[in-house]
Amino acid sequence: MQFIVVIPARYASSRLPGKPLRDIKGKSMIQRVWEQACKSSADRVVIATDDNRIEVAACDFGAEVCMTAANHRSGTDRLQEVARQLKLDGQQIVVNVQGDEPMMRPDMIDAVVSPLMEDGDIPCTVLAMHIKDEKLWLNQDTVK
Repeated sequence: MQFIVVIPARYASSRLPGKPLRDIKGKSMIQRVWEQACKSSADRVVIATDDNRIEVAACDFGAEVCMTAANHRSGTDRLQEVARQLKLDGQQIVVNVQGDEPMMRPDMIDAVVSPLMEDGDIPCTVLAMHIKDEKLWLNQDTVK
């Protein structure tokens, strides 16, 4: 079974506006995320954005881009719009790789998909790890 990676990328971040286009050693954050996702076993990697600056930058480095509405409350909502635009069927596996995760390893993307490919009755999966550091656990900016 094939899978697609969709990378939601929003320019209007409240904490760090323009975050997807921030430079990390000569490449934008969104380019680094896209490059990592392209190294996974995904058949297709799409950047989902509502901002023309991100679209132009992504097209410049060769990414496929889907423009989405600006009023989405979450990246998951943006993914749902992309799935409709691309006319993906209900059996298509879609992996959400956040646009601010340039260190996401390709093997992690493949690992999250593996259970879905092995058992068609599993509706979704998520990567998780045990947080041992209490400061990280209490930090509201740490994803839990």
